[in-house]
Amino acid sequence: MEALVLVGHGSRLPYSKELLEKLAEKIKEKNVFEIVEIGLMEFNEPTIPQAVKKAIERGAKKIIVVPVFLAHGVHTLRDIPHMLGLEEKVEIEDNNGHHHHHEHEHLELPDGVEIIYRDPIGADDRLVDIILDRAFGK
Repeated sequence: MEALVLVGHGSRLPYSKELLEKLAEKIKEKNVFEIVEIGLMEFNEPTIPQAVKKAIERGAKKIIVVPVFLAHGVHTLRDIPHMLGLEEKVEIEDNNGHHHHHEHEHLELPDGVEIIYRDPIGADDRLVDIILDRAFGK
């Protein structure tokens, strides 16, 4: 059974989690995945490991993780893969030569469970219409 886990950053304000919950509900309505969960990197629950564990408890053997971020960055390239147990923590240096360190819960996957980690949203042409709508107050 396949599951989809949407991953967001999280925030001290409610909007980040609410947005992810709304997106998950809209995806559930399409009946593409039997299991749709959300996980937030920081400040909120469920955390990313909690979301993956819940999908596994519900019977998922293949978990597709989509970061709901526009572009790659420290979180999508280092922190989230580390939290998913996909790779060792790597050092990422910013433009000023600073190294960033976040401590996050690390996930241990049971045998027979596969995680597929996808790219963030990127410069998708479908975003252009949304940006133009916002520009005109829609």
